[in-house]
Amino acid sequence: MTKNKSIAVLLSVVALASCDYEKNAVQDITGVAPAARVRFFNFSVGAPSVNFYANDTKMTAILTATCSGTTVSDTCRNTGAEATTGVVYGSVGSGGLYAGIEPGQYTLTGRIAATTDKDLAVSSLGKTIESGKNYSYYMSGFYNTTTKTTDVFLVEDPFPAEIDWTAADVRFVHAISNANPMTLYARQVESGVEYAIGGEVAYKGASGFTKLPDGSYTLRTSYAGATTNAMSRTAVSFSAGTVYTITARGDILSAVTTTGCATTNRTCLDYTPNR
Repeated sequence: MTKNKSIAVLLSVVALASCDYEKNAVQDITGVAPAARVRFFNFSVGAPSVNFYANDTKMTAILTATCSGTTVSDTCRNTGAEATTGVVYGSVGSGGLYAGIEPGQYTLTGRIAATTDKDLAVSSLGKTIESGKNYSYYMSGFYNTTTKTTDVFLVEDPFPAEIDWTAADVRFVHAISNANPMTLYARQVESGVEYAIGGEVAYKGASGFTKLPDGSYTLRTSYAGATTNAMSRTAVSFSAGTVYTITARGDILSAVTTTGCATTNRTCLDYTPNR
């Protein structure tokens, strides 16, 4: 073997050893988390199931459990295929979790998940997402089957930065388009003490967060000057150190449920932890 060939072989060995080291080395997957967060609600009466997007980036989706058909793609085998169920009415995307998002100007949309009218945007809202803030995006009101559109609004979720282990933080969001402004009240079962969760809130509005002691509660909403409740819900537990949003949804003219929120159009007080 000549001297030049020996050098070439040595360099090849070094190169291969370097590649093998990189392949087997511990990978650095650290990085800066997105500086803002948003979560998505499908609370529009009669709305189809949707996937939510920020511009053209899909923020929520559900994968099928299996791949089917005579021709199965590598993508389906490796990562699964997107289900056509999406986020159904009465549900929160990603199981109620927030999705990270970089600050900036976005068009947030809810797009049909089913095969028919696939990816048609039924809700759309332009918004500047600010660094360090949390948001909730609501499809609300009633779905218009003619125009295939629905109401939408976005609220900031300014819950305390520090966890308060002595109390729960609770707020009220109004997502019923045919209901007047109302106030949410929470009565603690153990003590009988009733707390007002902020003041009167109009459609597409949100109250501030109110601190409540640990315990089981009966919730109710009331219109100004009314002697009867507009809505109610029993047996709701609030735990210290946790932040909650109670949202009024459904059709105010339909039957009222007091024990929970079924996936129908009935009026109910949805109970979703923020953190």
